[in-house]
Amino acid sequence: MVTNSYIVETLEITAKLMELHDADEFRVRAYTNAVFYIDKYTGDLATLDFSQLTQIQGVGKMMAGKIVEIVSSGTLKELQELLANTPEGVIDMFKIKGIGVKKIKVLWKEVGIDNINDLQIACENGSLAKVKGFGGKTQESILESIAFLNSQTGKLRMDKAQALAEVIQDELKKYFAKVDISGDVRRKNEIVESLLFLVSNTDAHAGGFFTNLPESFVEDPKASSPFTWRGRYLDNKINLEIKWVATNQFLHKQFVYSADANHLKRKNEKGLTLLKLSKADGLTKEEEIYEKYGIPYIIPEMRGGDFEFDWIQNRKNEDLVTWESLKGIMHNHSTYSDGRHSLEQMASYCQELGFEYLGIADHSQSAQYASGLLITKVQQQHAEIEQLNKKLNMSGGKPFKVLKGIESDILGDGSLDYPDEILASFDYIVASVHSNLNMTEARANERLVRAIENPYTTILGHPTGRLLLSRQGYPIDYQLIIDACAANGVVIEINASPYRLDLDWRWIQYALEKGVMLSINPDAHEMEGYHDMHYGVAVARKGGLTTDMTFNALSLIEMEDYLAKKRGR
Repeated sequence: MVTNSYIVETLEITAKLMELHDADEFRVRAYTNAVFYIDKYTGDLATLDFSQLTQIQGVGKMMAGKIVEIVSSGTLKELQELLANTPEGVIDMFKIKGIGVKKIKVLWKEVGIDNINDLQIACENGSLAKVKGFGGKTQESILESIAFLNSQTGKLRMDKAQALAEVIQDELKKYFAKVDISGDVRRKNEIVESLLFLVSNTDAHAGGFFTNLPESFVEDPKASSPFTWRGRYLDNKINLEIKWVATNQFLHKQFVYSADANHLKRKNEKGLTLLKLSKADGLTKEEEIYEKYGIPYIIPEMRGGDFEFDWIQNRKNEDLVTWESLKGIMHNHSTYSDGRHSLEQMASYCQELGFEYLGIADHSQSAQYASGLLITKVQQQHAEIEQLNKKLNMSGGKPFKVLKGIESDILGDGSLDYPDEILASFDYIVASVHSNLNMTEARANERLVRAIENPYTTILGHPTGRLLLSRQGYPIDYQLIIDACAANGVVIEINASPYRLDLDWRWIQYALEKGVMLSINPDAHEMEGYHDMHYGVAVARKGGLTTDMTFNALSLIEMEDYLAKKRGR
């Protein structure tokens, strides 16, 4: 089934390529307008016929026909023609942050640059800075973006890697009796650099097993060996490694490939390492390795060779946050701003999932790109929330409440959007940076600290603004920012979107040491977005976050009490 997001992406790239090839501006605008509106459409576009599609705002007869074509054929003839007339390297340049269609058109048609490699050379020798419309700052920014893109090649975000790993695992199960996912995926790394599988059969050796794999497994013969297959799966660029392991060695190998070297070589009081103990005969589960070592079991996510040995001496695995321990869902968007589902839909589904409260946090008025709420819209939303709370409270058999929140833009000077009397009308405020991201560390620190010191700030949203594998995020002094949150009683968000996972899990322990609570927020723009909290929970556990320090693990009564005290009510 063709999804809404696939249709949006197809129309969006078509519009960009049409503009690149100097197509009629009214046709280009028809595409971009359609993309804007259908991106917010909550129904299933693939189930609609031509006449039903024309009833959607922004979708005329021409665009309805294009959507029908995408649904029926999986593509657009017009897009295929545009792709055929565009060098692959030019299409790759759309991945570079800071340059849009107009600049790419200049690079290709006026300067003659049709690939990222030549663009990098032009930046390095300084010639690009001399091109009208670019200059030294743009040249430097492009170089930084190219370097970042190159460093991310062949890597996948956690969500994509997990999904692909499960597909490959199912395929491998047709050829091997035992197939386990290992490595980066098992350790819940936010960025996965390779996919590793351990396989075994009842046979005593691996002779000829890998030769039976189907054509979807594209081998790199030079990198492979009799016991290790290396290559790619289909057209996926991430490295794939399959290790054949004898049945009696399976537990040992799985343990070794699920931990950092510094974890494995850590010695106990007897001078024994976990690596050595994992080789003992007769082991049936990983817990026994830690038992022999003399400490409780450490989950794979935490085996980084850093804080986990001290952590496990003072806490229990049962203390770690879980999906089940979360009581509410904070930081979510509705159709009031740039969400796909209505406030009532978002609230009802939250209640259906068994949560006690929904923290709505649509964009504030300065976020015009995301239909940020003008003051009149804020008042309208608050009135609807009050009606919804009367309707939904106890309707699921237990108390439920929608909390009045906003994701307030942190403005250039560090102040929050809206005057104080409007800020005071919210139950809570997520303060986030969305604009002017090209900041020095000093500038970013100053901007964030001022927002944190604002008495209306409840949660600091996605602290660095990073987009994994896409945007590095602005530099910050983590200790300074966390210390400021501690001093001002501000919660820090772990943005659970697999695109962000920001705050970085490596700073969770420092936050806990300073007494700063963390909130696992999905930043959901549609109902299904709530499930992104699974990724947030995964990295939170990796960083050792406990339930008692998780903001949205508070019950509704506890949350209401916390927010009332925060507001001095």
